[in-house]
Amino acid sequence: MKLISERTARHCLPLPSNRLGLYLALRHWCTPGQRLLMSPISADEILFLVLAAGLRPVIAPLSPRDGNIDADRVDLAAVDAVLTTNLYGLPDRAEAFAGKILIEDVAHAMETTIGGRPLGTFGQAGVFSLSKHPAAGSGGVLAVERESDLRALERARDELLAPGSWRADLIGVATSMARQAALKLDLVRPALTLMRLLGMQEEREGYRIALDPDGLELALKEAPSLPPFDPWVRADLHHYRARRGRLARWYQSRRLAKVPADRGRRLAGVARLAELPTVAPAVRDNLDQPLFRVPLLVRDRDAAIAELERHGVATGYLYDPPYDDYAPGFTEPSPDPVPARWWARHVLPVDPVYATRALPVLRRLEPPPPLP
Repeated sequence: MKLISERTARHCLPLPSNRLGLYLALRHWCTPGQRLLMSPISADEILFLVLAAGLRPVIAPLSPRDGNIDADRVDLAAVDAVLTTNLYGLPDRAEAFAGKILIEDVAHAMETTIGGRPLGTFGQAGVFSLSKHPAAGSGGVLAVERESDLRALERARDELLAPGSWRADLIGVATSMARQAALKLDLVRPALTLMRLLGMQEEREGYRIALDPDGLELALKEAPSLPPFDPWVRADLHHYRARRGRLARWYQSRRLAKVPADRGRRLAGVARLAELPTVAPAVRDNLDQPLFRVPLLVRDRDAAIAELERHGVATGYLYDPPYDDYAPGFTEPSPDPVPARWWARHVLPVDPVYATRALPVLRRLEPPPPLP
């Protein structure tokens, strides 16, 4: 947490997960019933957190350059607050949302800056993830400007925390360490096969978890209470609001301390992947950012994923379909959903740390059909 505190020069609250931090921030600064502008492309649980906070998700048009909110095409006068995504580490235009309540989800953007200023310092709150860049398996940090907000958020956090266990922490740390070993030893393919055989991956319908509209409608009657939304919010991280013990905290701090050392490898990988004709245009504008993933836009994404697995490269962080199509009726739809559908269908996020291993496959990939 020290690294994030020093980077942002803000007060930082440790959390068991990024998703709990986002819920706390939304509840603290927003009032149930307010309209929240958000990207159509993000993790499943983010939408459910917005609904759990009692807010009305207003889906923004998407920029096909970076997969983030197209700030030039939104009506800020029609919303009360904005939640940025900073997809794969590419920055949202945070400065364009000045004057609104701004909550920055910087899970993918721990090391991203705008004009030299770190993301997570533009809005009322920046919420970081320790399971992305640091690859700690769990953990989050909520960074805020005022100490009074920190104290109020700390009390709200403690009310929501569930009991943890030494066994759960041990399993979480061991699983994270095993993932890191599989990547380094080029054992991704057998590791993925084993995880699937053991049922260690959340069941999904394509790339999204099952929605269950009837159950969600019942949960909405209890918003802004978080527990009724647990069946959706806990996906792939069932202990997202469980207290962490010494072992988990030690591992998180150890992994976080390694982030600066990986910066050079990430930048080198971003530069190599930016040479591909399929790279998303905004990547070439951000060669100085050690991105979490480099988004490519390719014709046959699913075939590419299978081929990458055969070469020992795992692909994750796919958010398809966009919220408009995933949860119709639970959001105010985007005024133009076509770019988001095109992006979600064709984006292929690649870890720049393993660019060399992936390039033999990536060089053969064709660009997608043009955006309709």
